[in-house]
Amino acid sequence: PAKVFLIHYDKDGQREEITYAELNTRINQTANVLLRLGVKRGDRVATIGYNHSDTVIIYFACWKIGAAVAPQNVAEDDRRIAFILRNSEAVVCLVREEYLERAETIIHGTDEGLGAANVRQIIQVGGAQRPQYDRLQDLFTSQSSLDAPDDTTLDDESLLVYTSGTTGAPKGVVLTQYHMLVDAYGISAAQGLTGNQRTMAVLPIHHVNGTIVTLVTPLFIGGSTVLNRAYSSHHFWERIATEKVNMVSVVPTLLQFCCEYADEQEAKGESIFGPNVSREDLNHFRHLTCGAGTLAVQLAKRFENQFRFMILHGYGLSETTCYSCFLPIELDWQTHQHWMQDYGYPSIGVPISTNEMAIFDASGNGQELGPGERGEICIRGHNVMKYYYQRPDANTETFKFGWFRSGDEGFFEVDDKGRHFFFITGRLKELINRGGVKFSPFDIEEILLQIPGVKVGLAVAFENDYYGEEVGAYVVLQEGATLTETTILNYCREKMSFEKSPKVVVFGTEIPVTTTGKYQRLKLRDLFTQWKSVQFKK
Repeated sequence: PAKVFLIHYDKDGQREEITYAELNTRINQTANVLLRLGVKRGDRVATIGYNHSDTVIIYFACWKIGAAVAPQNVAEDDRRIAFILRNSEAVVCLVREEYLERAETIIHGTDEGLGAANVRQIIQVGGAQRPQYDRLQDLFTSQSSLDAPDDTTLDDESLLVYTSGTTGAPKGVVLTQYHMLVDAYGISAAQGLTGNQRTMAVLPIHHVNGTIVTLVTPLFIGGSTVLNRAYSSHHFWERIATEKVNMVSVVPTLLQFCCEYADEQEAKGESIFGPNVSREDLNHFRHLTCGAGTLAVQLAKRFENQFRFMILHGYGLSETTCYSCFLPIELDWQTHQHWMQDYGYPSIGVPISTNEMAIFDASGNGQELGPGERGEICIRGHNVMKYYYQRPDANTETFKFGWFRSGDEGFFEVDDKGRHFFFITGRLKELINRGGVKFSPFDIEEILLQIPGVKVGLAVAFENDYYGEEVGAYVVLQEGATLTETTILNYCREKMSFEKSPKVVVFGTEIPVTTTGKYQRLKLRDLFTQWKSVQFKK
């Protein structure tokens, strides 16, 4: 009971420490409040907030009484959040004080797309008391023990998270308590995590990566976790050093930020880890897990060479609770580098113990493919979601032949032990289809990242009258770089065929990404509309 479970840093760097005993007390207090508000087993409770110890407590309190959490991403627009609140049928919404006015607009607004009449009450969380709201902390009683309802089971729905697709209405992924625990088991077993180890959260806990990897998994193994409001290059290595963190879960964009920060530090003649942090201060640190976005070979090589820490590359989706595979942690450095660099894509590893993976023909005909053959990554196992909520059409298509169809293209290769090492080559809907020939944007992006002066380069399929789709490049340059479009196009044409090479370059300063670091290529297509009627020739 005296062991620390959660260390929370707020946006001002204030540190809060919560033991397992204190965690239990606060969970019980919050669970009692939810019960008095009329929340029952099977109900959905929405949250609008950010990474905070209060949010963690709310999650666990809901699960203790058999309710499901429907966490909202405040980076989304109001109408999308309103849709999710309606679709999830949330009965109560717990809102951080600074988002109360926005929540009022979302839930009670009358403009088209707004409103969620099913939400019976808004409860304030944190901040100074607003007279028109009940504040969660003021509803606590002295009672600190709670017997969980006798009928609470592992089959109770626990999370309702919505896909971040850029087209169509978001789909609600329904996960149960069993899904969360079995994936936590698979993650901890694959990484060799024990109760003596500490993880750190820099990703948002409204997403399954933050929730499962850095909240549920540490609790499952009896470990501890460090919760940050958000990622900060300045504090990242400092907190790993200070809090003796053993593992942290990141996405590729954060690896990019780490490398850029290291370059800045080196230019000043200081440690790449930041002021007052040396490599010796990080002797306890084991590895980073990385998923949720596509990792380029060039970025992986740059990070691992610069920091000399192993990236435990993996893959998963909300629909598989979180991770479904990792590179084996026991690989020596040379073998690890082989799987990260020698196939054109960093391997996402081998399936964890709680699921199977296979490659099927992308047409959906149910034909399983062999080593080296590209097709759709499919998964089945204990951690695959219950269903999409209120979407029988999507459920039928997604589970067409008994496996979950990920929508991602990939392949696998076999090692000398017979293990299947998987690779992801792109989203099927983002494949570029030029004149009937399909290829992955990631092939092109690997080349773009090799060009000195390119910070980020994305390949974008844009509509074209002659070939259906053509290839454009959206490029963000490093500070001080003066590359021209001609230089970039010529470099690409030396490295790949004309058909695959970008035909035009659009320069920008920002990359549209989701809150979990996934590039949103489809949002860039409109930047290339002026070339729709142009026929590009060698």
